[in-house]
Amino acid sequence: MLAVSSKAVRLPRALAQNKRALHDLTALPSNKPVIAYGPPGRSATTGHVATVFGCTGFMGRYVVAKLAKAGTQVIVPYRDEDEKRHLKVTGDLGQIVNMEWDLRRPDQIEECLRHSDIVYNLVGREYETKNFSYDDVHVKGAGTIANIAAQAGVDRFVHVSHLNAAHDSPSAFYRSKAAGEEAVKEAFPSATIVRPSIMYGYEDRLLNNVAFWPIWWKLNHMKTKVRPVHVMDVAQALANVIQIPSMPGTFNLPGPSTITYEYLITLVSTVTYNPPSRAPVLPKPVALWLAKMAQYVWWPALSPDEVIRRYIDDVDVPGDWDKFGITPDEIEEHAITYLRRYRSAENFARPVVFPATRETSSYDIA
Repeated sequence: MLAVSSKAVRLPRALAQNKRALHDLTALPSNKPVIAYGPPGRSATTGHVATVFGCTGFMGRYVVAKLAKAGTQVIVPYRDEDEKRHLKVTGDLGQIVNMEWDLRRPDQIEECLRHSDIVYNLVGREYETKNFSYDDVHVKGAGTIANIAAQAGVDRFVHVSHLNAAHDSPSAFYRSKAAGEEAVKEAFPSATIVRPSIMYGYEDRLLNNVAFWPIWWKLNHMKTKVRPVHVMDVAQALANVIQIPSMPGTFNLPGPSTITYEYLITLVSTVTYNPPSRAPVLPKPVALWLAKMAQYVWWPALSPDEVIRRYIDDVDVPGDWDKFGITPDEIEEHAITYLRRYRSAENFARPVVFPATRETSSYDIA
């Protein structure tokens, strides 16, 4: 009897999986048909086309990866050739489409989203530059993208704001985020507005910054309360929006626990097995003066507005994770993944013993 290859045995089954059924056909609110085909996964096609503005940033790369892995064709707007190369491999052949754009070019924005049925706006800036202020990016830019998406007949618009967005905030960053939400709602009334808190991950400005510049996290005597959230959880929540027929409104995505800067510094010291920083606690006027002086260097440095934000607690509001089908992870579950690089060679493989509680933290850790 001739031997039969296991691949040949599975071939009819694979062909059967590629047959289309009625449930593969769905209609968008604009009556555009969405046809999905292929087995679930990277090589499938969901039928959706998504444009992700801000995809070259910290969170954007993970949103693109989540969408592309599910089989969604993703339009990747970019400004620099080197900033988008790593995104090409996140999806199958032809699923990642690169398009050059500029925030001040409405024609390029329209070209990037005119074939999409969902648009994500992740464009944001932690500090102002000589070319773009907070209002240019968070208010005018967000409003322009939302307005063009509405005129182009895009079915869904997802805008990422911040948990602490408020019109009366002492931080210009948070005020611009609140004004940006209003601009998006005015241009696209059915928009989904997502408010994550400060995020941590491989390229974050939280754990890596605490490990490298702990002095700037000792402001306010380390009493500021934050609710850090894993960037992967936020990216998965944004990717899940595409499967929900309609989701207008504002949704908060804070971390599962509230911690202080003191606990955060202790956590980093515990995971990295490095002695706690002996840097002094800078008074607020001194920190603001140093931040202003730092703006004369050509590379991005801590801005005065970031100093102000170090004194602002994250708002105490319930999370809306259940609406996205996500359960957020605690920061202790992933801290070792992102902080192991700061260990010495002799401590690289040592296990971690976390602080006992979040309410009390001490620098005397064994």
